[in-house]
Amino acid sequence: MELLLSALVIFALRLVDVSLGTMRIVFLVRSKRGLAGVVGFFESLTWVIAAGQVLSGLDEPLKMAAYAGGYAAGTMLGSSIERWLAMGNVLVRIVAPVDSPHAYEALQEAGYPTTVINGEGRDGAVRVAFSVLPRRSARKALDLLAAVNPDAFVTMEDARLPDLATRRSAASIRK
Repeated sequence: MELLLSALVIFALRLVDVSLGTMRIVFLVRSKRGLAGVVGFFESLTWVIAAGQVLSGLDEPLKMAAYAGGYAAGTMLGSSIERWLAMGNVLVRIVAPVDSPHAYEALQEAGYPTTVINGEGRDGAVRVAFSVLPRRSARKALDLLAAVNPDAFVTMEDARLPDLATRRSAASIRK
């Protein structure tokens, strides 16, 4: 019974530490270095405790399996948490023929700032629309686009806005 309880503790510790590791990377990518540092501290502390439990009993395969299983489950949980938090912004790009329904107008009417440019595609004149919006609004915006013009070519990618210090120095360069 003690071995099973120990294996469950190891599994739970790895679940936590790997999930924290995923969040630490997300915070780093989103330029939240302070938060990433705090999360990294707890990630490392949790890992040390889990590793100590396994290394103190290398003759018990159940502990090693719990360690590996916690890692796998933590990877899945961390990515689910990241998706649930939906931090940051995305750039939505819509390319559609000029004579097709104007999906960008639906975005603008829904309150999403959108910039439109005319272009030339393989099959003729197109409109290319760009909209930067919060990730948590992305699903709603994509559903709106699909309802208005299901044939539009839509791509989405992470968009990082520069921090205030970067914006100030960019503004001083333009002067």
